[in-house]
Amino acid sequence: MSEDHLQVLVLGIGNVLLTDEGIGVRALKELERRYTFPANVELLDGGTAGIELLRHIRNRDYLIIIDALKCDHPPGTVVRVEGDDVPAAFRTRISPHQLGLSDLLAAAMLTDELPKNLVLFGVEPESIDIGLDLTDTVEGSVDKLIDAVADEIRSIGCSLVPIEADFTEKARFWDSL
Repeated sequence: MSEDHLQVLVLGIGNVLLTDEGIGVRALKELERRYTFPANVELLDGGTAGIELLRHIRNRDYLIIIDALKCDHPPGTVVRVEGDDVPAAFRTRISPHQLGLSDLLAAAMLTDELPKNLVLFGVEPESIDIGLDLTDTVEGSVDKLIDAVADEIRSIGCSLVPIEADFTEKARFWDSL
């Protein structure tokens, strides 16, 4: 199957009301702001949903999850986990939604609907207290996280167009007339 026919889902997970717990959703929004994606790459705000996301991961070749992840690294550390290690990464839960995500992955495995290629980008949270903003530490890791996810998407052969470059190309077109 050629890369432009691969079905890719980038799933941002988290609770934006709990400071750093919302990193997955916030990073997803930032990806949407920075890039134009090909039609075969879908970005989905999964929020705190769980098993109800099963219909969204069906028939996907790649599932890329972005979430806060407690892994005993310094706060703000970006980690990449893949394959069978992804479900195991949610054994240490930092919020109730991760139970739902763990159940989602288990259900997808049982029904043989788990995408063959599974990657998790996690960020070690500094705080999951009530609050609408990321901590400065985790906010400081957003660019690294965005770059890592974009590189992952490119590595499977999907082209991303930076929004700024898109405007530059349009300007060049109009200037050439």
